[in-house]
Amino acid sequence: MFPASGDDSSGRGRTQSLYRKYRPASFDSAELVGQSHISDTLRNAITHNRIAHAYLFCGPRGTGKTSTARLLAKAVNCLDPDPANRPCNACDACRAVNEGRTTDIVEIDAASNRGIDDIRELREQVRYAPSQLRHKFYIIDEAHQITPAGFNAFLKTLEEPPANITFVLATTDPDKLPDTIASRCQRFDFRRI
Repeated sequence: MFPASGDDSSGRGRTQSLYRKYRPASFDSAELVGQSHISDTLRNAITHNRIAHAYLFCGPRGTGKTSTARLLAKAVNCLDPDPANRPCNACDACRAVNEGRTTDIVEIDAASNRGIDDIRELREQVRYAPSQLRHKFYIIDEAHQITPAGFNAFLKTLEEPPANITFVLATTDPDKLPDTIASRCQRFDFRRI
């Protein structure tokens, strides 16, 4: 952890990890390097309000899968009236996402939360509407590590997704996901940078 700007006068200061500090803030190719085929498609989906209920982001480590998932969540919730400007990084919704102040974007590490009980808990949480933003996102990292029983429990939610909820499954090993899960997601393959 490295100090972030805005240290307080007590000397304690806030800290921010490098990956969060330098995470892309927009879909611009200068920020989301090497993934224009994905950023262009997602930007088009946002512009035309055609957001899928589930995405599968596949690719090697460090190619921007989780960063893109966060960008998508921020852009979908952005309050800028012009969809082409989203995310604006200036509205209340964008600032809440950038500062980690919203409970409507949930990141789950499936390497640690992979069992059926974890997925049942997720299914319970999904029943609740977004509380701060317009659209709630569940970003499930290392999704290939979910157990077979966990995938079976998750399938019903993926088949009948609640309104205003989007799942983003990120994986380095898409072949380990059951076809029943993968076929219900819009797939994007991230290129090695």
